[in-house]
Amino acid sequence: MRRLGSRRRSRHSAADAGFVGGNHIDLLRGGGQLFPRMHEAIALARHEVWLATYIFHSDETSLALADALIAADQRGVRVRVVVDGFGSGASLAALRQRFEGTGVAFAVFRPMDRWWRWFQRGQLRRLHQKLCVVDGEVAFVGGINVIDDLCDLRHGVCEQPRLDYAVAVRGGLVDAVSQCVRAIWSRAWLGRDLNDALLDYVPLRRRFSLWLTQIWRGPQRLPASVPHLPPVCAAFVMRDNVRRRRTIEHAYADAIRAARQSVDIICPYFYPGQRLRAALRGAARRGVRVRLLLQGKLDYRIAGWAAEALYADLLRHGIEVYEYTPAFLHAKVAVVDDHWATVGSSNIDPLSLLVNLEANVVVLDRPFATRLAGEIDMAIAASERVGDRRGTGWRALLHRAVVVWFAYVFLRVAGAAGRY
Repeated sequence: MRRLGSRRRSRHSAADAGFVGGNHIDLLRGGGQLFPRMHEAIALARHEVWLATYIFHSDETSLALADALIAADQRGVRVRVVVDGFGSGASLAALRQRFEGTGVAFAVFRPMDRWWRWFQRGQLRRLHQKLCVVDGEVAFVGGINVIDDLCDLRHGVCEQPRLDYAVAVRGGLVDAVSQCVRAIWSRAWLGRDLNDALLDYVPLRRRFSLWLTQIWRGPQRLPASVPHLPPVCAAFVMRDNVRRRRTIEHAYADAIRAARQSVDIICPYFYPGQRLRAALRGAARRGVRVRLLLQGKLDYRIAGWAAEALYADLLRHGIEVYEYTPAFLHAKVAVVDDHWATVGSSNIDPLSLLVNLEANVVVLDRPFATRLAGEIDMAIAASERVGDRRGTGWRALLHRAVVVWFAYVFLRVAGAAGRY
């Protein structure tokens, strides 16, 4: 069986280490920059490739990446792919046909191939991460699905590419990403190829003991103070339903509370809970410039309707709200005070913060933050600023009440715990 040596397998999860220094992180805009880098890394792969994504489509761009994975397998590289059963539902048949007869181990996270699966517990909890790790040396993390930038599942071919971002990572942080994608693939594959899946959990007794210790220590969050680490200092933060249930939400809230100059956020699906709304209002009261770039061209009308329910309150507290209109918006990025930045898969809404499996990279590096801030400035310059909205009439109150009720019901059905 093709695999790396025991040295990498024997490590404890680096995801528990918080910030890691000595990384090299490149910001990538859209699939136009991401996919060539992935092709290059996969073509040079010697040992293994792991890929997890919400959408793996069947368009020309996506199938070209599938063929690159197959070519790696034919060279003797161990290739493991996991996709979400809902997000990739329309393309599963084409992907299975593409990978059939190859050594690519293709797993589906919570498949929706039977009507009764819709009524199974936990089916609203989807794999929304977008991760790829090659040889344990380079990792790709972000919000970009495996689909052409001009292709939209609901709206067909678009005139302009969607706005989205990912990062390419080299250095110590790669190990944390690797542990994450290996675990989610094994979880989806478990029961089909038990022996192969157990490679990620041996020795089980030691792993189980570590797991119990982590649960006892309580939910994980990033440290309040970070020791001096050589550039680039970064952390891999994920959301799961065990110890990292609110890690991404806390990372956002802690950074916003500490802001002194500026907070810039791009997010397509925006309906923050009480913790994040209070942090944003508090920052604005301190004189911090807070800018939000949200969808102007809606892919799901209900998501835009939910965000609009908050506009009046946000504007009343001095928060600037912009709507991106040149194309569909899919980016989930933020910059705080020109040194804290994040890129990942997590939206700022109940689905991402309390239900889905998500993954972000948090970077503490001025050059990287400056580069991302420049991208945000360009996007805002091409957007429309939302004007004053009083939101005091009965319709506005009804609007907010319906959104709150819908969010409450959704979270109860999804089994999310705690207040939002």
